[in-house]
Formats: sequence, structure tokens, C-alpha cells
Amino acid sequence: MVDLTQRSTEIEIMDTYTGTTKELYTILQDINRVNRLLGGYSVTLNAVFKLLTLENKESYTILDMGCAEGTMLRKLAKEARKRNISLKFIGVDLNKQGIELARYYSVDYPEITYLEADILTADFSTYNIDVVMTTLTMHHFTNKGVVQFVNKFNSLASLGVVINDLDRNPVAFYLFKAFSFFFIRTVIAKKDGLLSIRRAFKKKDLMGYATQVKNASHQIEWKWAFRYVWVLKKK
Repeated sequence: MVDLTQRSTEIEIMDTYTGTTKELYTILQDINRVNRLLGGYSVTLNAVFKLLTLENKESYTILDMGCAEGTMLRKLAKEARKRNISLKFIGVDLNKQGIELARYYSVDYPEITYLEADILTADFSTYNIDVVMTTLTMHHFTNKGVVQFVNKFNSLASLGVVINDLDRNPVAFYLFKAFSFFFIRTVIAKKDGLLSIRRAFKKKDLMGYATQVKNASHQIEWKWAFRYVWVLKKK
């Protein structure tokens, strides 16, 4: 059995990716296939729209930290159009190729803009953000980095923060192994998928981080398939 007692500190391949944009697209398609088949997108979508009900505004601005090629933002934009809610989106990622792909696939979404930037060091204070969200990005950081990461998000958002990340669970680990045999084509996505689970979180980890983030209430819930959604509401 894999030992998931502690979070792994091993670096994922995608954290230092140096391949081509075409290869990156194929890897991201694998990741998106997993999210689509296992319902990962709905976790973020539902939590974001619930936060928006906290304040009645003509328009809201949502900041996505670690947006990759923008799939989550496009899904949110489509849903906002259906609900007739005016939203502006800002997607941020450090990977230049990912941002290039995001802009290419978002040409029909003028409400989405993208920035190539480091989410921990860049200044977003001038953007008047209502909600900060992040999907499958937090596990890439060390425990110290997570606390820094979430405190920054909380300071930026007027309404709150939505974090969607993985459960460090042995069942998830072995199910992903089986799932990847049939549905994932790239070696990088297979290896990083397993490592992501080893780098992921137990609920007690998230509760420990929450004690170090002030000026917010915290709701942490387990969701299928082996996800946690952590919602911070500003006080």
C-alpha cells in the first residue's frame, strides 16, 4: 500500500514543464478528461455561484489563480450567460504556453482576460476582485506556501475564496491508477496524477491551514470524486 500519512514533497513534472505547446495541450486534455468524467468542474462552479449570492451587484469580477488553459473559466462564463449574470474573469498562470492556449481557446469569451504571472508575488490589488478561486493548484505548494497562498487570496477577495483540491486518499490513488489505464494517454498526466494525490490533503490539514487565515469563516466539505471544496467567506 502507498504511504499517504504525510504530504509528498516530490516535485511534479508539470511544475518544471519544458515541452512543446502541442504536448502541453495533449497533457491538459488528459487532465480535463478526468475532471469532466469525475465531476470536478461542478465542485468549483457551484461554490462560486453560491458565493455570488452574498451580495447583489450589477457585475462581479472573479480571479482564477492557476487557470492553465482556461477550461474552468470558460465553463463559468457559459453558466453565467445562462443565468444572465454579468461576470468578468481574470485567469492567472505562470506557464506562458498555458496562457497562450487559454487565449486561443477563449476568443469567443471577451469577458475573460489572462495574465502570465506568479500568483504568489504579483500585485492584483487594483482589480477589485469579488471572488478568488483555484482548482487543483494548491497541492503544488508546500504547507508554508499554502498558508501564504490562501492569505493572499483572502486579502484580495471582497466576498470570498473557493478552493477545489484533492483528497489524499489511498482509494483515490488506486482508482486513479485503474482509471488512467483506460482514459489517460500521456505518461506525464499518469505520473503527475498519482503524485498530485500524494501531495494532496486530509481534512485535518485544511483545518490546520484555516486557523492561520483570519478575517474569514471557513467551510470545508468532501465532494465526489475525492475532492475537498474549501470556501472562505469574508467577515
